Amino acid sequence: MTGKRIKRVHVLVSGRVQGVFFRSNTRAEAKRLGLKGWTKNLPDGRVELVAEGASWAVNELIIWCHKGPDYSRVDKVESYEETPKGKHDEFSVRF
Repeated sequence: MTGKRIKRVHVLVSGRVQGVFFRSNTRAEAKRLGLKGWTKNLPDGRVELVAEGASWAVNELIIWCHKGPDYSRVDKVESYEETPKGKHDEFSVRF
């Protein structure tokens, strides 16, 4: 990622986003984009994720989160930019 602007975001996705493979599809999309971080289900029904990588790729993942995978229904996406930390080796699903 040398020479590229690195960006980190913390995202909360609301709607019908649990039980529709949202996390696994988010991981696949993040890996396709070369991002690092994680995603997990929250007890309140939302999906939370942290993604870090090239700014353009992080922006693409946020756009993807507004649609999500088939069978999901995204009602709201909240995205907060954070200081990049570079501490993740891959993009994983947390349980």
